[in-house]
Amino acid sequence: MKAFLFPGQGSQHIGMGEGLFERYSEMTEAADTVLGYSIADLCLRDPDKQLTQTEFTQPALFVVNAMMARAQQDDSGAPDIAAGHSVGEYNALHQAGVVNFEDGLRLVQKRGALMSTAPKGGMAAVIGLTPDRIATVLQDNGFASIDVANLNSDKQTIISGLIEDISAVEPFFSDAGAMYIPLNVSGAFHSRYMAPVQEEFEAFLGEFRFEAPGIPVIANVDARPYQDGCTAQMLAQQLTSPVRWQESIGYMLNLGVGHFFETGPGNVLSKLVAGIRKQHVVTPVETELPPQAGSPPVLQEETQAQEAKTPVQIVEDWNTQHSAGIDVQVNGYDGVMKTRSEAILLFGHRPAVYMEGYSGYFALSDVTPIEAQLS
Repeated sequence: MKAFLFPGQGSQHIGMGEGLFERYSEMTEAADTVLGYSIADLCLRDPDKQLTQTEFTQPALFVVNAMMARAQQDDSGAPDIAAGHSVGEYNALHQAGVVNFEDGLRLVQKRGALMSTAPKGGMAAVIGLTPDRIATVLQDNGFASIDVANLNSDKQTIISGLIEDISAVEPFFSDAGAMYIPLNVSGAFHSRYMAPVQEEFEAFLGEFRFEAPGIPVIANVDARPYQDGCTAQMLAQQLTSPVRWQESIGYMLNLGVGHFFETGPGNVLSKLVAGIRKQHVVTPVETELPPQAGSPPVLQEETQAQEAKTPVQIVEDWNTQHSAGIDVQVNGYDGVMKTRSEAILLFGHRPAVYMEGYSGYFALSDVTPIEAQLS
């Protein structure tokens, strides 16, 4: 399985998107129309020194992330699953067909504008301590006013709070042996201090229509796949909830995701994934992914014939005999369908193959190659 990962604020830099604005000129023109300014000029030259300002950073990242995903997909195919870090989650939802490019950009533009007006706050990275140890340091030293904003890995956590508290807590983390890095942000993002922004943004979200995901999108709020009908609620809640990135990557690893592509500027997420993979012990996910747009419930029980073989043997036999992209028939479905992947062990124990046009996995026991029927 292949995942697209979309970075968030902090990954921006002057020159990002170079070559893409011409390659995807229709997206560039659409972005300029929505935003009212030249997105290429902002990203490539930043003449007015606006790229680090939240109201400009977030839409700029959305556009560049979307173009990089488009290029990755054009060059090597679409992902099976997606996730985004903070504002990057909007790109994951766009990738899954939940929201179109223009509406996604409108949402991100409004989000950035609102977040830029939030009460003055600060954030800092705490490196070298586990989340539990960080919670203890905050509690023992009377900093109940500080929230955890990003759970990035076992050794990297972002905290968020009032600017004076973020400054005052630094020596306590230094004494505990942590590296403490204040971040260059204007607000206490992903904390209780975003509540006023959350209320206004929730009303704005109500003006949009959200489709069912075409592929699974792992949510920041609970590190589980988005459910159809809950998008607006989850995006509003995301503003005041921590980004559960380590748990999200762990969930995808448990699903059998083997390839992660950072589809945005920089390599912060790739480094986090590398660290998480070293520590993670795969535990097969017992609950199945929610049905995706146009797809059936995932996986039925294997037939008695397949049960005579181990799941690994079933997958190996299929991949030996069949390549990706073959025509098949599926039990319960009329017409010819086409596979989009080799067979895999979904959840670590169920032989399955990804089906083109249905954005979902089907049990091999339900799939019959057309070539087998003709032989």
